[in-house]
Amino acid sequence: MAHTKKIYRFDKSNEYEYCYAGNYGAKGERRLPRKEVTPEQIRNQNLRNRANYVRRLIKLNFNSDDLWVTLKYSKGTRKSIKELKKDFRNFINRLKRRYKKYNEELKYIYRLEVGKKGGLHVHILVNRIPEADIMITDAWGEGYVNYTPIYDMGGYKDLAEYIVKRPVAGDEAYEQLMLFDAPEQRSLVSYNPSRNLKKPVPEVYTYTRRTVERIINEGPVATKGYYIDKNSIISGVNPITGMSYLHYTEIKIESIHDKKMKGENRNVYKTGNVQKTG
Repeated sequence: MAHTKKIYRFDKSNEYEYCYAGNYGAKGERRLPRKEVTPEQIRNQNLRNRANYVRRLIKLNFNSDDLWVTLKYSKGTRKSIKELKKDFRNFINRLKRRYKKYNEELKYIYRLEVGKKGGLHVHILVNRIPEADIMITDAWGEGYVNYTPIYDMGGYKDLAEYIVKRPVAGDEAYEQLMLFDAPEQRSLVSYNPSRNLKKPVPEVYTYTRRTVERIINEGPVATKGYYIDKNSIISGVNPITGMSYLHYTEIKIESIHDKKMKGENRNVYKTGNVQKTG
């Protein structure tokens, strides 16, 4: 049976996924027997897969200074899903035109959501350019706009999990969601990326059992210029496939110059010859 390694490469990190039969991929071992899988296990696995995909989508197309934005209606305003979608399309078209004036391309991931009290709103991740907050506020024009830089959202993992989350029975948001018909419910639990985003596609390699056994026994080794994030090392058995797995991430070692530039760029944006700080 083949033992595989997947590598997802990013600017500042690489993610590794090993998938193998048995506990260590030893000769003659087979994948562990599948146990009866519950619908809840399948849902949880699918949710983890979606969160991982979105997290990598963010890592590949955005950076820590980009904006997580919430678009809300004015207090007392109640709109239908159809009206919300129309307002959002108009917002995106206006924002694209504003970005184009700066010779920038708008990139985004968004999801519609219903609040605990039934109010509809939009969460959207956008690439940040000079004056982006002003452009977004002007382009929305329907009520309130809240901004949060990605680095204040707990990192890409927390943000990705929020983007793909679904209300569960017992939550106030779940009760509100159930007031909509099935197609509208799907709209309120789905995420939507812009078409211009690069998709995370892994490099895939096939290894012999001996290679995988050595890696599992000795532990992962970082590539030169990188260090392994110890908290990222995860191993276990996929309850659906019965295959064992090992996941970990290595992070590029930043120079002192890189760290200094990162700190300066977080608060400084240039428009032509005009420098604005904030």
